[in-house]
Amino acid sequence: MKVIITGASGFVGKNLSNYLSNSCEVNNISLRNQVWKENFNADAIVHLAGKAHDTKNISDASEYFNINTELTKELFNYFLDSEIKDFIYFSSVKAVADEVSDILFENFPANPKTAYGQSKLKAEEYILSKEIPQGKRIFIIRPCMIHGPGNKGNLNLLYSIIQKNIPYPLAAFKNERSFLGIDNLNFMIKEILEKKNIESGVYNFSDDEMLSTNELVKLISSVSNKKNWSVAIPKVLINGAAKFGDIIKLPLNSETVQKLTENYRVSNQKIKSALEIEKLPYSTKEALEKTIKSFNIHN
Repeated sequence: MKVIITGASGFVGKNLSNYLSNSCEVNNISLRNQVWKENFNADAIVHLAGKAHDTKNISDASEYFNINTELTKELFNYFLDSEIKDFIYFSSVKAVADEVSDILFENFPANPKTAYGQSKLKAEEYILSKEIPQGKRIFIIRPCMIHGPGNKGNLNLLYSIIQKNIPYPLAAFKNERSFLGIDNLNFMIKEILEKKNIESGVYNFSDDEMLSTNELVKLISSVSNKKNWSVAIPKVLINGAAKFGDIIKLPLNSETVQKLTENYRVSNQKIKSALEIEKLPYSTKEALEKTIKSFNIHN
């Protein structure tokens, strides 16, 4: 099987490319110029390239739509006219909702608030508006927060706080959220590519279990052999400090606080049913422990 991967220089792209290389011929292409159109021949394409969410909110909204929407539309049109059988588009749960009070299923009405989420949703809507030629399959993947060795982000921020023996100040917030380890992501994509009976559609990607941020802090402390210095600073003070961080561009800003303290529970039952499995290869804690241990090595 020959698989094209766009965005292979990113965290997910590097890991997925290495993983699939054990069983497939992988062709990593760049969409930064038109050369990719000259080598558009494969059995499947995994479209990862895109503009990631800028948590500092300094990017122009048009950048998201030019890259995440328009470039995806161009690539998808080429796919429709090609001999490639499978198109796997990596969207995001943020294309549906920035906040989730209950559990996010695939049929949840989409109402993204950010340019990032809106640009992803516009690409989804375009893909779903087209008639799928016979013999082709279309998959829209909505992953939640992806992590793994070598990945930077809020997990790394939490790790840094704990390593410096800085008290984690958000213990007053009680939440529960879903994560996605890179090994489970790789497994699910490989299964989709190999099992031709899996139907086209929209699929959430997440690990099986959910954790609170307070549980995550305890896990990082335990794996790192550090004392858990969590403190429950009143929420009103935290929210005030976050608004100040918005103004002077501090790491502790409203979006960071939201990401660390929000409920964001994602159902993965649809993809597990399609794969005919009861659970994914790695538990949430196993995957997180692997990521945290990589921080211990590289920091």
